[in-house]
Amino acid sequence: MPVLPTIHASEEVEAGPYRRETIDLEFSNGERRRYERLKSRGHGAVMVAAIPEPGTVLLIREYAAGTHRYELGLPKGRMNADEGVLEAANRELKEETGFGARKLTLLRAITLAPTYMTHEIHLVLAEDLYPERLPGDEPEELEVVPWKLDALHELVLREDCSEGRSLAGLLVVREVLAMRR
Repeated sequence: MPVLPTIHASEEVEAGPYRRETIDLEFSNGERRRYERLKSRGHGAVMVAAIPEPGTVLLIREYAAGTHRYELGLPKGRMNADEGVLEAANRELKEETGFGARKLTLLRAITLAPTYMTHEIHLVLAEDLYPERLPGDEPEELEVVPWKLDALHELVLREDCSEGRSLAGLLVVREVLAMRR
């Protein structure tokens, strides 16, 4: 395993919803470099793969301002200060799909752009679902779309499913569930 670079100095500047951090690094070979990265604010984020029945996952279709279109993806959202990962995942699931889960399993963290951002999202598997809706912060009701995991190859080629974290999360979930068989 490589030795992590030594951080000699760090400076942060406010940059909208992020903080821009400049770090002065020294690598194990003596090379010095200056890197900039965006540091996330808040308490973290969750992404939920809800399984209503074996082999099926619930996706949502919601407006994506970055691409100015509707996108299919996994339910996701920010964690509140008073929540753990599993609590936040169950709340987001209830807000976005109208289901809660009796069984929640943290699978792993997924990074967005690890070369220049500190942001991670926690992927949670939600099973043993029951109907329960909480009011959310979305401007319109979200469409819930059940998707068969054995048709994941079709989903990844759709124009309206381009969000990389959801695609990566679905791959992880498919593999985790396949290992259980």
